[in-house]
Amino acid sequence: MSKKEVIDPVTRVEGHGKITIHLDDDGAVEDAQFHVTEFRGFEEFVEGRPIWEMPEITARICGICPVSHQLAAAKAADDVMDADVPEGAHKLRELLHMGQVLQSHALSFFYLSSPDLVLGYDADPAERNIEGVLEENPELAERGIDLRSFGQNVIAALGEKKVHPDFAVAGGVSNTLDREDGEDLLEESEPLPTYLRETIDLLKGIFEDMDPDTLDYATYPTGYMGLVTGEGGLEHYDGDIRLVDEEGDRLEEIDDGAYRDIIAERAKEWSYLKFPYYKDRGFEDGQYRVGPLARLNAVDDVSTPQAREEWVEFMDAAEGPVHERSTYYHWARLIEMLYCVERIQELLEDDDVYEGMTNVPTKPKAGTGVGVIEAPRGTLIHEYTIDDGGLVEDANFIVATTHNNGAMNRGVLSAAEKFVDGPEIPEGILNKMESVIRCYDPCLSCSTHSIGEMPLEVTLEQDGETIDEISR
Repeated sequence: MSKKEVIDPVTRVEGHGKITIHLDDDGAVEDAQFHVTEFRGFEEFVEGRPIWEMPEITARICGICPVSHQLAAAKAADDVMDADVPEGAHKLRELLHMGQVLQSHALSFFYLSSPDLVLGYDADPAERNIEGVLEENPELAERGIDLRSFGQNVIAALGEKKVHPDFAVAGGVSNTLDREDGEDLLEESEPLPTYLRETIDLLKGIFEDMDPDTLDYATYPTGYMGLVTGEGGLEHYDGDIRLVDEEGDRLEEIDDGAYRDIIAERAKEWSYLKFPYYKDRGFEDGQYRVGPLARLNAVDDVSTPQAREEWVEFMDAAEGPVHERSTYYHWARLIEMLYCVERIQELLEDDDVYEGMTNVPTKPKAGTGVGVIEAPRGTLIHEYTIDDGGLVEDANFIVATTHNNGAMNRGVLSAAEKFVDGPEIPEGILNKMESVIRCYDPCLSCSTHSIGEMPLEVTLEQDGETIDEISR
């Protein structure tokens, strides 16, 4: 009889999810699904609120990347009210966002994923955590803490708080940066590029020693999407949406406000997380990925010198035109952290972030505005339709984790087919299933707009009956 196995909860991710593995009559993997089992509904309860409140309200979607939501909402408000944001405010917003991306990437790599990479996927679960990394490699753990702390200090220097800062507003920002704070941040940042390049070298060594089955699990061709500058360079705050195919060839490059021209969404009854896809290829063939790996696959260049060197080496290491290994999300994430530190240093040396106009007046008019930004986990879209009084009539959010939903499900199936054999899942294999999800650094409560804990469960099913469940 067929069997179904469930992993519940998936650990070391933000939010609550579940993996179900379906076995056929012979015990072989027939299908696997990644369910997001929470619901929140931010799009509904922002209706009727003033557009000026959106940066503050929607930042509460997430406590890990509130800046990304705040900036996407502020950009959408700028768009619908035709606000011409001053150059200094534009740079201050980017500076805030670089701090956000850096601290979030540091959390993902050092706290959530390095236990697998440093200690091994089969290590004792009681030790496979940041404390275990601290014992095994104290310098690595301490550097992770320093990098995350620096990113949060950038946010606090601008918005007075490390979480949910009050800074981005419709039309600009609320204040400039104190020059003394900027000089302190520059000094604090000095050793960080070295930390990151040494960590990149460490990770490359780990990958060289990793067994092929583990290195290649959840490897498959997809499209890749991210924002790019006018010259095709890496961009996180403001740019055009570029989508490339599995060969790295450009499929689309559009103004971010036209996202609906290329992206459609579909729902499945077994998950609260929607499935976006590229319209021209249809649902089955139109899956794409976002986030660090996708961004580095999609761009033509990286502007900061040290990150560019690492990106060139990263792309040269690809076995084809682009990187398909999901495990290389970790490598790409470290390169982006290096880019963030260098870009923060560039902005802190720019007089515009200390002087000049911080915002412009905004006046409502009926219409629709779109704000798109590269959140740490990938492309984040906020869209609002407002009336003449500035009240929100309709809202739509596509969060980075939502874009990756199809890829995460495909990755879980790929890992299950490779590692699951029989009616039970050993601990090491369970962790590899979970680590597929961790590659994408998903924010499940963010993507489904739901409050919950951080668990994942796995269920094994055969012939409609549950034969095994694993729950943390």
